[in-house]
Amino acid sequence: MWSRVTAALRPAASNGAVRRFGTFDGVFLPTLLTILGAVMYLRTGWVVGNAGLLGAWAIILLANLITACTGLSISTVATNIRVGAGGSFSIISQSLGLEVGGSINVPFYLAQSISVAFYIFAFAEGWQSIFPSHPAVLVLFAVFAICCLVAFVSVGFAARMRYPILFIVTFSLFSVLLGLFPLFGQAGAVYTPTLIGAFPSGSFWQIFAVFFPAVTGVLAGVNMSGTLAQPRRNIPIGTMAAVAVSFVIYMALAYWAAVVATPQELVTNLTIMVDRAAFGWAVQAGILAATFSAALNSLVGAPRVLQAMAAHGVVPFGQQLASETDGGEPRPAMLVTGAIAFVTLLFGLSGDGLNQIAPLMTMFFLITYAVLNGVVLLEQVMGLTSFRPLFRVPRLVPLVGLVGALLAMFLIAPIFSLVALITIVVLYEVLQLRQLNAPWSDVRSGLFGTIAEWGAKRTLAMPQGRDRAWKPSLLVPVDSARAVRRSYRFLMAITRPNGSIFILGTYGEGDHERTKGLLGYEQIFASEGIFARVALVRSEHFTQALQTTLEVYRSAFFRPNTLFLPVGAEDDEEELQFVLDRAGENQLGVILYMDNPLTGLGREQAINVWLREQSPGWAVGLELSNLDLALLLAYQLARNWRAHINLITVVEDAAEAANGRAFLEQLIDLGRMPRTTQAIVHTGAFDAVLPAAPQADLNIFGVQQRASLGFMQRMVDVTASTCIFVRDSGEESALA
Repeated sequence: MWSRVTAALRPAASNGAVRRFGTFDGVFLPTLLTILGAVMYLRTGWVVGNAGLLGAWAIILLANLITACTGLSISTVATNIRVGAGGSFSIISQSLGLEVGGSINVPFYLAQSISVAFYIFAFAEGWQSIFPSHPAVLVLFAVFAICCLVAFVSVGFAARMRYPILFIVTFSLFSVLLGLFPLFGQAGAVYTPTLIGAFPSGSFWQIFAVFFPAVTGVLAGVNMSGTLAQPRRNIPIGTMAAVAVSFVIYMALAYWAAVVATPQELVTNLTIMVDRAAFGWAVQAGILAATFSAALNSLVGAPRVLQAMAAHGVVPFGQQLASETDGGEPRPAMLVTGAIAFVTLLFGLSGDGLNQIAPLMTMFFLITYAVLNGVVLLEQVMGLTSFRPLFRVPRLVPLVGLVGALLAMFLIAPIFSLVALITIVVLYEVLQLRQLNAPWSDVRSGLFGTIAEWGAKRTLAMPQGRDRAWKPSLLVPVDSARAVRRSYRFLMAITRPNGSIFILGTYGEGDHERTKGLLGYEQIFASEGIFARVALVRSEHFTQALQTTLEVYRSAFFRPNTLFLPVGAEDDEEELQFVLDRAGENQLGVILYMDNPLTGLGREQAINVWLREQSPGWAVGLELSNLDLALLLAYQLARNWRAHINLITVVEDAAEAANGRAFLEQLIDLGRMPRTTQAIVHTGAFDAVLPAAPQADLNIFGVQQRASLGFMQRMVDVTASTCIFVRDSGEESALA
């Protein structure tokens, strides 16, 4: 039985295909009929009574300015991308990613679901103006059941109902217009308009909050994007035509209300249009038709937003909520939407349903409008080639829409607005943790790339000050993944939390297998919060590949500033010297890492930094001689290891010991080293005092012009620890 009923009511579609709608029936009609709804009939006069004619016009103009800018922004995006199902969700997600699209559209979907109850309350007010004896609760839930039944049957059946509803609304407006003429008017009096009202029911922004749902229908057509034949054409034309027509109607109705009744009557009599129209029954029919249509449009459109979010895993039970019938009806999403509307009806029964729900809807819609305008403004500012809409608007349009929506939010209810924004941020973080995968690319990477490019150009135009902006950025040339694994903990300790690592993997003919595992280190380091990039270069000669890489990086803005090389006593010293010379020519600091196979990094609790004797000039100047990188690395390691630092210098003349200690203490002070850092001065020959130094897990030495692998190995053996040997590039400063 039920299948025969639904088959009879469902619109015909060839071969079971989903019916596609055009500009008029798919966008213009649902948008216009949603806008010309409850507020037009039941609150336009109330707004004029509170604000006066000029105040009402200001409210209408401001509300329409926000929605018109939003409509223009939507039209721009709709002609630039393939708008998929879900309307605003599709637009925002394709621009800013699923996480942003979901975090904005979850509350927007709730607002649409709540609006179903809003329009049903409006229907009940209109019904009771005709049949005051009918219980409000019975009317509410009866029309709710009918609305659900129509929406549940099919979107095509709901669309066909719009034509008789349009006729009824149009005739009711004609009847209202005739009420101005004495021949037809029921009151027979024309009043001088009150230009500025006394606002007896609340402030300007409270009146604005009640009126604003009148214009929220701007997304009614957009939400049906999945059922449109040509979204790029249908959405701009249908949306803006509906906005323009409805704006003229509201401005005219405000004037009508101002001249047919006193402000007191307008505030207290919510059905003033019925009383003052030429044919009151026509207005009553219009109220019922418009509010029923608006409720139906929301009940049809909201589930499609939920279905689109579910299809991309944004909401729980995605597989179930994303399912639809053969005719394209999202039945599970409709049931959830109906449940939310039902709960909202119960909530509205506790007070003045219409005025209680309206501000809540306003907040959610304003947030969505702000983001939609922000998306277009962002795309325009970035100037990416991919943003080439067929319908262009000046930047002022989305800017006005964005600022207007945000200002209206915080002027209406600042605390609720702040809570709403925090909720969106929390939703965004939750969705980020779920690692959603979108079938499209968005502009987020382009956004940060554009910001980085702008910053790079600005930086290059300024006097260079790399020493103040220094942070560890390591170039790590290796010939296998095992080489990175060997020094992984140390690399992590140097670069955390805001450093970066550039791994250069070199391989020869038929030797690619050894470097394959290197690519995985991008994600491994990323899991530790460290930015890492891996480049694989085919070359038979390690030094040539490294030299080419150094020269290429020299001209890059985001480039490594320090060369990190694990070394061993068996390495070729001449080849090492060649690499050091090339690093110096390309202004890279150098870290030569030689680990102790017996102790490794030990307990990672103590670090010795060996500083060469400075006599006779012990003064700490603006620049240090090959000491900066050693001190910076020691500080970085001590912070991540929570280790203790010893600054050690050796003087041959005992008379210089006091100068040496003062130098180290001044270095600790000016370099803002950790408070636990100790200054240690030894007297005698370096080789003699070396065994007497405090035991450390890591020893740091400077590298002179010539590197000696024999010296390095001896330091590792004598100190019984892993050692690093560093040389400054000249762009570091421990005192900056």
